[in-house]
Amino acid sequence: MKVLIIHTAFIGDIALSTPLLKRVKEVYPKAKITYVTTPVGASLLRNNPNITEIIEYDKRGEHSGIKGILALGRRLRYENFNLVLTPHRYLRSSFLSWLTRSPKRIGYDIASGANFFTKKIKYDKLKHEVERLLSFMGEVPEDSKERYPIELYPSQKDKDKIDKIWNDNNLVGEDVIVIAPGSKWFTKKWPLEYFNKTINLLLRDKKKIVVVGGREEMLLNIEKASEIIDLRGKTTLLELAEVLKKSKVVVTNDSSPIHIASAFKEIHIIAIFGPTVESFGFYPWGLNSEVLENKELECRPCAIHGGDKCPKGHFKCMLSITPEEVYKQIINCVKGE
Repeated sequence: MKVLIIHTAFIGDIALSTPLLKRVKEVYPKAKITYVTTPVGASLLRNNPNITEIIEYDKRGEHSGIKGILALGRRLRYENFNLVLTPHRYLRSSFLSWLTRSPKRIGYDIASGANFFTKKIKYDKLKHEVERLLSFMGEVPEDSKERYPIELYPSQKDKDKIDKIWNDNNLVGEDVIVIAPGSKWFTKKWPLEYFNKTINLLLRDKKKIVVVGGREEMLLNIEKASEIIDLRGKTTLLELAEVLKKSKVVVTNDSSPIHIASAFKEIHIIAIFGPTVESFGFYPWGLNSEVLENKELECRPCAIHGGDKCPKGHFKCMLSITPEEVYKQIINCVKGE
């Protein structure tokens, strides 16, 4: 059995798809699974024992334009896949599925180019994204959160690098608090001054703080102090996963660290939601987690991905969540309350 998964969405979406890999292996124990994703997505999936091969779909480079997608399609067609699963709901992915000429191509009913699939499944807006993905393989078990965790696999090299950071900064045995202030979307970002005030409250209590993010987050003017370990732009995605695994609490916007952290049972996730809501299905899959949000605003949600500015001009969805509230929740998590 040769199975192809096509998913070229954001980092968090790729993390959320790992339970589907386990489910495919349950249904087809001897299946060879090929995963087509972006170069960034590929870096997160490395070392996953359920994947036979990862193919990088470089939409802005090697595979840009119609020639690029046709070339990739020819390569995939030669593999003679028995089954193609396409969770990504965009036209290029649907078209790529069709180019494989697989006899069984499954995708969502609301996907652009859904007619390229041989079978369309319902995109259930009431389900968590992991449950929606598991539905590609039939009925979703009621105990899916326990049976199908998000799974990431940092290498020994990744672990050694983070172990050294922990040892060099005297973090071993400490309740480390991770601050993840970034997001691709402006309105998904809790105000920077709120993050800084929260950090200062934690520093007052002599808490150990690690700040994480990509190169884009290096531009954020986050509080600087000798007690803060700043890893922005200094880790790969799997190294970030190891950082989160070793930490006690992560405070994050509605962004990929939610889903990367959900791979580890011990860490407590505090997710700050502004323009988005849990009912979109992208809340933490981890067992130890909560979402902080203002449920009283009639204007929420305003967009599934947020946006460049608040449509109402007041940004109350984020401004009403105070640093003191977040700080209190962090301390409760550290105490195990």
